[in-house]
Amino acid sequence: MQDNPHLKKNIQVVEKILSKNDQEAMRVREFFDAHQILGLNFMSSPGSGKTTILEQLAIQKPFSFNVIEGDLETENDANKLRQKGIEAVQIQTGSACHLDAFMISEALTKLSFEGIDVCVIENIGNLVCPASYDVGTHYNIVLLSVTEGDDKVEKYPVMFRNADLILVSKSDLIAHFDFDPKLVLERAKKLNPNVEMITISSKSQEGIQELITWINTRRKK
Repeated sequence: MQDNPHLKKNIQVVEKILSKNDQEAMRVREFFDAHQILGLNFMSSPGSGKTTILEQLAIQKPFSFNVIEGDLETENDANKLRQKGIEAVQIQTGSACHLDAFMISEALTKLSFEGIDVCVIENIGNLVCPASYDVGTHYNIVLLSVTEGDDKVEKYPVMFRNADLILVSKSDLIAHFDFDPKLVLERAKKLNPNVEMITISSKSQEGIQELITWINTRRKK
């Protein structure tokens, strides 16, 4: 079989893009470390409940945090958090299906970090593209809602292989769906033996305190 020069060139371009992104991500992480801030990257499909969970954290105020929001269009999610007293910067990507480290670097210049403990990046709703781009955070938190089904770990292995914590969201609906959290964790640990999981519901408050504890134990001191 002959080599495909076009495919080879495309691979080289992607590798170059990711390499430059990784270098910028390192600078973002250095910024967080210098300011003793914990960086968290929230990733999931659209509608899994990322913003709603952040709203719950804003109400309880277990630590001081700000948010970088990613969406193709609108500032709807950022406005929801601002109404809860959380400083939020919106990144509108237009057509890009993920955030990258360069976008985050620019957004950092628009935020105040006085007294901030945690910076949350709410990535664009997508279980594919965001998994490939390091945005400079310390941990990746992936939400999987009960309504999506427990087979998503196997369908999107790159995302779950990079996860430090899986939040099984909308857990109050488990009784109404064919969804097995134990199966989710079992499949995820085959990809990443160190991954952890919390079942969580913004409606019933299940898992909210557990998430707070998880974050607090990893905060920069």
